[in-house]
Amino acid sequence: MASDKSTKPIQYAPTDDEGIYYPESDGKPLAETDLHRIVIVNTYQKLEAYYEDRDDVYVSGNLLIYDVPGKTRRSISPDVMVVFGIEKKRRRTYKIWEEGKAPDFVMEVTSRSTYKNDLRKKKTRYAHIGVREYFLYDPERSYLSDSLIGFRLNEDGKYDAIPSSQDNGILSAVLGIEFSIQGDDVGLYVPTSEQWLQTPAEKAQQEAQARQQEAQARQRAEAEVARLRAEIERLKEEQQKYEN
Repeated sequence: MASDKSTKPIQYAPTDDEGIYYPESDGKPLAETDLHRIVIVNTYQKLEAYYEDRDDVYVSGNLLIYDVPGKTRRSISPDVMVVFGIEKKRRRTYKIWEEGKAPDFVMEVTSRSTYKNDLRKKKTRYAHIGVREYFLYDPERSYLSDSLIGFRLNEDGKYDAIPSSQDNGILSAVLGIEFSIQGDDVGLYVPTSEQWLQTPAEKAQQEAQARQQEAQARQRAEAEVARLRAEIERLKEEQQKYEN
């Protein structure tokens, strides 16, 4: 019997236990340009790789955050965020009342269309929900007073500017990582281990280069051993001729 298309099940959007639908997209793209997208993805991947062995650290980005139950239009979406003390798992949205806390660290890669909002509304909102540190990076060097700036929440629930280091980096006390500008990208350096964080692709490339250099060194060593053996054989032959 042919199926009746009119009886096809309706695909409902996912809801929480109270039947309230919290949108999972704000309709905005991940990034304004390729440059912004590369910075966001690289920063996310570096932090995710750094915390990959910790089950209590959640690294994400471009995920809608809700801070008030039932307020489905009251959301904010950071480019990159790090949260300590919660389970590392996949989430469709981030509800602060369910997780028990706001993100500890947020970074926005600002642009022509977002910098005013990043510096005003979002800054106020992140402080209100309790984000301990808020960093902004302007890869086009056109919209912020400094291309890389950071803020830390004080006891009054307001943001204080984080002073830059002698190398013009900004240290995240929350992460224990210093952020700095590297070309168009953001470099992440861990002072305690003297380690520059890498994306998985960068790490794989470095390991491949190391293997190649090791193979070349081994080939040179083997060639030198062969040369020395040949030289020894030559000397032996000359010695025999001399003795005869």
